[in-house]
Amino acid sequence: MHAFSEPSVIPAPRILVITELFLPTKGGTAVWFDEVYRRIGGKSIHILTADVPGSLEHDRNHPNSVHRLSLTRTPWLRPESLAMYAKLLGKGLILAVKHGFEQIHTGRVLPEGLVGLVIARLFRRPLVIYAHGEEITSWRQPGKFQAMAFTFRHADLVIANSEFTRDKLLELGVKADKIAIIYPGVDTERFKPGLPCDDLKRQIGLKPDQKLILSVGRLSRRKGFDMVIRSLPQLLSNGIDAQYALIGIGEDRDYLKTLAQDLGVANRVHMLGHVAPEDLPRWYNACDVFAMPNRDIAGDTEGFGMVYIEAGACGKPAIAGQTGGTGAAVEHGLTGLRVNGDNPDDVFSGIKEILDNPSVQEKMGSAALKKAVGNHDWAEVAKRTTACCQTLFANAPQHRTPEIDRL
Repeated sequence: MHAFSEPSVIPAPRILVITELFLPTKGGTAVWFDEVYRRIGGKSIHILTADVPGSLEHDRNHPNSVHRLSLTRTPWLRPESLAMYAKLLGKGLILAVKHGFEQIHTGRVLPEGLVGLVIARLFRRPLVIYAHGEEITSWRQPGKFQAMAFTFRHADLVIANSEFTRDKLLELGVKADKIAIIYPGVDTERFKPGLPCDDLKRQIGLKPDQKLILSVGRLSRRKGFDMVIRSLPQLLSNGIDAQYALIGIGEDRDYLKTLAQDLGVANRVHMLGHVAPEDLPRWYNACDVFAMPNRDIAGDTEGFGMVYIEAGACGKPAIAGQTGGTGAAVEHGLTGLRVNGDNPDDVFSGIKEILDNPSVQEKMGSAALKKAVGNHDWAEVAKRTTACCQTLFANAPQHRTPEIDRL
């Protein structure tokens, strides 16, 4: 793998970033790219992304140059994303001719990475692709899998979000010296301890002597939210009076509501949907433990889990599963616990261990805060990404052609 030194002061890089996912789209990946590239440079960094509700207001004062396209999948096309490929490629080529980018970065391997590969090779520029883990383990259609493997192997650098993702890339045949591990980050000015949250507790009727378990994420089976609900009757029978707040939307909403009703804990499960951005850090502050005991569902797994770091930045311990790359986010026995997400008894035991032991809760929460502030602040992530860019130039001088620089 690349060894990166601290970046020196250099002119702002000219980078084309192609990513369907970018704020104000919800989700950790969208947050990642917005937070990092606004710190790396200014208007010389061009973001090519999807036009979504709220984007005009979001982009108005953005430090980067943001270009929006209507990116929708067409069911009768094969592949459904064919129109997306065409739009991204066409606009990307126009921007590359106009601005003479030094590097092409793409948020995912498909469709963005394949589009980026075409542009990078036409303009003889290095290509950087981000790998998240779940795409490697869950994309099993032969044609899509082959396109993914081909694109990853032809990138000049692949940024993996965890050791788990790096190992999966190696299995695909990506060379070790073309992989760099950069963990996602957190805004430690926004997510921090000590934020007022009594009104949020009143909102769900949380009593002073009750414990609060919090989950944040898309309501999908692999997140393990159903296992948290299944743990509630056991917690109650063991003398732990707890309520459960769940922030997010997704396909499992009805399933989770029905499960809570069937188990007789519907009055303790609060499905909050989306919450206001300014309220999210306060909900982390309101909880006693954060829980996302993820598991592998037919190859669909968690590549890292930025929400664990957000919880840690607020001084809260976390419960994670044992699959995927969550070990990079939650250090077992130090910042939280990793449990068997397929086993409801193991999930219950992990939650109970933290909620039943205030000293353990405090110790793990303090360690989680130290880890988040010391290793995962977005400023640090941006420095590491900048170092990647510099090292890539040093290792691939053949990509720098004066003909393109003069465009």
